[in-house]
Amino acid sequence: MAEIKYKRILLKVSGEALAGEAHRGLDFSVINSVCQVIAKCVRQGVQIGLVIGGGNFWRGVKDGADKMQRSHGDAMGMLATVMNSIAVADALEKHGVDARVLSAVEMNKFCEYFTRDTADRYLNEGKVVIFAAGTGNPYFSTDTGAVLRGVEIEADAILMAKNVDGIYSADPNVDPTAVKFDSLTYDDVLARHLKATDTTAMTLAMDNHMTLVCFALADPENIYRVACGEQIGTIVKED
Repeated sequence: MAEIKYKRILLKVSGEALAGEAHRGLDFSVINSVCQVIAKCVRQGVQIGLVIGGGNFWRGVKDGADKMQRSHGDAMGMLATVMNSIAVADALEKHGVDARVLSAVEMNKFCEYFTRDTADRYLNEGKVVIFAAGTGNPYFSTDTGAVLRGVEIEADAILMAKNVDGIYSADPNVDPTAVKFDSLTYDDVLARHLKATDTTAMTLAMDNHMTLVCFALADPENIYRVACGEQIGTIVKED
């Protein structure tokens, strides 16, 4: 087995990725393939915190735009992340991985309330910790929530598993001349307005010197490869 580079990671998975080709709801074949790789990482001693988006059920900005108050739309988005977190925790347990869902919003019937110390204890015990409900506040994306939790748990790196295989100079689905970057600095991303994460998430990563790796989830095995330090996707860090 390859040597692990990042011993503690924060893995961010988009909700849309869990929906598969249906683009809505949950595709359990996709979820199971992701959980298999997470289980492989855990067996290798990687401590994993996980943040899952909610876009397969609801995107507050997009779905609620001009139809409802932004805070209410974002609250629905937080609930969508809780549903995804419970589903993935269930799947991980079926793969023999002990998982705990910690929510930024109190909902004791469904999951535990997040504290940094609880998360750290579970990670040290070898459990996968799934951080639900974003930051618990409206106007913040799950990308920002992922960076925040990654900083709090002192992760070695944040792995952004998305539908695109890295960061490009433009949208590769629109511009065929778009160029993929192997590495960037935070300043590069912010100055060029590159679509890696939202600005708040990238600034938070920069302020806390947190390494980000953006890569495609199309092959879930990429999660393990990145944890081992293989050059996949785009890495964002200091000079």
